[in-house]
Amino acid sequence: MMTAEDRPNASITIETVAEYWNRRPCNIRHSSAPIGTREYFDAVEERKYFVEPHIPGFADFGSWRDKAVLEIGCGIGTDAVNFARHGARYTGVELSAVSLELAQKRFGVFGLNGSWARCNAEELSENLPGQSFDLIYSFGVIHHTPNPVRVLTEARKLIAGDGEFRLMLYARASWKDAMIAAGFDQPEAQSGCPIARVFSHDEATQLLDSAGFRVTSIEQDHIFPYVVEKYVKYEYELQPWFAAMPRDMFRALERSFGWHLLIKAKPI
Repeated sequence: MMTAEDRPNASITIETVAEYWNRRPCNIRHSSAPIGTREYFDAVEERKYFVEPHIPGFADFGSWRDKAVLEIGCGIGTDAVNFARHGARYTGVELSAVSLELAQKRFGVFGLNGSWARCNAEELSENLPGQSFDLIYSFGVIHHTPNPVRVLTEARKLIAGDGEFRLMLYARASWKDAMIAAGFDQPEAQSGCPIARVFSHDEATQLLDSAGFRVTSIEQDHIFPYVVEKYVKYEYELQPWFAAMPRDMFRALERSFGWHLLIKAKPI
């Protein structure tokens, strides 16, 4: 069954999506330090990977040394700097001008090199003509665009013949989606997200297949376990029902009902 965020809505344009993420870029409040400082960026990275520890393993930053990497939706650049630090030839595209400016500033603060394009990911090939990438990476982005099939079709044009596509999409059969449906939660930390689609394993596989990709693996992970009112104050207190669980039991729950579908695919 579709969620409210899942249903097509002709009034939601790419401009509406851009306005939303310009208003508050993802993870921008992960630090209380002055925005744009080295202290700020270090704290943002520490918090992101503390709360979402599965990301470094999924991205596998060290495997892409000397490889051409394209990130669809680089945000404020947390994964971006890690690809670059590990020697990737990094290109980031981003819809939000505010996010992209911070990502570029971040590379300057840490003395890293990268290429950038501010664009709608549904028009990738027009903005990166003639380019080819060994890895196309997109974590938590494509489910927010009006036409995800078009993004994937554009990605297929840019991936090398032996390249890999790694992406995260929100999971339909998940703890988070159940809480959203029951009115206890929302897709993003800030309210009013214009589009946040969810996918089953089969739906994700069909989506990628329609764009010319063969899925090689899908895993689920990530349940946010903290008391939100304390988390926003940088305090990490587990919700009592999660605190009562043995760690192994919680990890089993995440692997079956996590919010993140971690997908790897190859071009057909």
